[in-house]
Amino acid sequence: MPTYRLRQLTVRHLTGSRAPALHALDLDVKAGEQVALIGPSGAGKTTLLATLACAHRPAAGSLEVFGRDPWVLPQGQRHRLRSHLFLAPQTPPLPPRQRVVTAVLAARLPHWSLWQAIASLIRPQDPDAAHAALARFGLGDKLYARVDRLSGGERQRCGLARLLLSYAEALLVDEPISALDPALARHTLATLRQEAARRNATLICSLHQVELAREGFGRLIGLRDGRIVFDAPREQVTDAMIADLYANETVQPQPEVLHDSPERIAVGACF
Repeated sequence: MPTYRLRQLTVRHLTGSRAPALHALDLDVKAGEQVALIGPSGAGKTTLLATLACAHRPAAGSLEVFGRDPWVLPQGQRHRLRSHLFLAPQTPPLPPRQRVVTAVLAARLPHWSLWQAIASLIRPQDPDAAHAALARFGLGDKLYARVDRLSGGERQRCGLARLLLSYAEALLVDEPISALDPALARHTLATLRQEAARRNATLICSLHQVELAREGFGRLIGLRDGRIVFDAPREQVTDAMIADLYANETVQPQPEVLHDSPERIAVGACF
């Protein structure tokens, strides 16, 4: 059973515009597959990830997640389905005054009772697990730091550490390395791919860094103007296809924002 099956899926902009953000997409993603979404800004990558996370309701067509249409399910069942999905936005919604340990452990909220959630706000329920997740992104020393004391790149990686503590079977990651330098970017993508492979989870990651997408992912989907331009194994994606995808745009082959430095990577981390 595929993780996702889309048929003629159309999604409208949340701004109220009648123009679709995604146009009649047909797409299948198998369990355990690792896919990179690439394309110029405004192509629809973020909207597609949010739709796959069941955060946007399609305007037309069909969406199946683990073989079920989430939008015909009762609200409680749809909520349980969402607990198997993890959406990591480019800017994680981390409460600024919260401690990092609490923010990371929030990944467990869908599986905790109300009392467990309240108790963890007072005394973190599993700080060792949070520390281990942070350490994989070179942030073990930030366990009890306040979120508003983190740099932009550290906040991104804190959000990804939260992903590691989830029990999700589909990992939907939006521009996870936009605030990282090249060494940290490669380390971060490698960690995500390793975690997805370890739990046989589906990983769909949007990237502006085309060379890193081609380097690390076996399947590339090119989006432009809300449409799929190509969907192919990386060895079949040519330079000409990339040039056409980014016609009149600037391709960003390497991470461009150097906020965090590679010295922050934990000693002994696996690449």
